Amino acid sequence: MEGETEKKVAAMAAEEVGKKKVAADGDVSLKELSKKLNDFAKERDWEQYHSPRNLLLAMIAEVGELSELFMWKGEVRKGLADWDEAEKEHLGEELSDVLLYLVRLSDICGVDLGDAATRKIVKNAVKYPAPSKDQAA
Repeated sequence: MEGETEKKVAAMAAEEVGKKKVAADGDVSLKELSKKLNDFAKERDWEQYHSPRNLLLAMIAEVGELSELFMWKGEVRKGLADWDEAEKEHLGEELSDVLLYLVRLSDICGVDLGDAATRKIVKNAVKYPAPSKDQAA
């Protein structure tokens, strides 16, 4: 029975993706993700569980799962040349879990994540200025 349920869920997910054509380049805004997550939670009556604390703890758990992928691998080269496709796919799933919980948490807390991140980059640029061309030479 459980395998049948998993097949139905997979079929429903595939159908949903087919209905809502996702951009081939994967370029999606934080606001679009926020809307999708909000709709997803409403459709399942999960809003009652999405307190800031619960979302934060869930995100931390996902960061732990992400960390496990790198555990005992030593230094991992940029581009993950030594990883097989299954490992890279798993990495994408765990990174997505972290991102989705972060987006949902920021939404529930009333923080515009895109705006906050942009302001933080500017703040960091002031705090850690790039060396001038005279200093670099």
